[in-house]
Amino acid sequence: MPKETLYLKLERNVELMQEEIRMKDLGRFACRDEKILNRVKVLLVARFDPKKDGGRKVISVMYLIKKLTKEFPDLEVQSIGETEVVAERVCTPKRKNGWVFLKICVVSGICFFGAAFTIMAFHNDISIIRVFDRIYTLVTGQKSDSVTVLEISYSIGLALGIIVFFNHIGGRRITRDPTPIEVEMRVYEDQVNSALTETADREGKTLDAD
Repeated sequence: MPKETLYLKLERNVELMQEEIRMKDLGRFACRDEKILNRVKVLLVARFDPKKDGGRKVISVMYLIKKLTKEFPDLEVQSIGETEVVAERVCTPKRKNGWVFLKICVVSGICFFGAAFTIMAFHNDISIIRVFDRIYTLVTGQKSDSVTVLEISYSIGLALGIIVFFNHIGGRRITRDPTPIEVEMRVYEDQVNSALTETADREGKTLDAD
């Protein structure tokens, strides 16, 4: 009888609410034998220990393959995903809506006024008012004594440029492309996961095959 093949595709990072870590929590699986597949999904991998691991575990694919082949000797495991997965226990205590709304308002205010201050500081550094005044004088031959078409056009263009760059108008996306913030967040997540796995390997905390 030919061996059954199990295809294992691990995720890079998973967040769990429960204390127990099971195979189904770490990625996706495919196998022709539904009985084996169902048993694999509920197989216990490890448990979180806040005192030892701080609610975070780094699990190697070799550890999972060893556990699977021990439980199912006639099963052939093929890994097509990540080599290590970072499992983190997340506890989300219930909070009042008012507190969440207050935090959103504070963060939004900091972002808004911080960005405004940055733009004003930059314009002050390059003396944008003097630049506009000089351009207006060169083009029209008259000295500007108030807000001109240059300031108005620049303000509109600055707002449109920000909207196009961040690819959002309110809660709507302009194009299907990911926004620069989303791209940077993915890069940041990859760097954090790489740092966590490397640190766990150096400290010998990774669940790996002997």
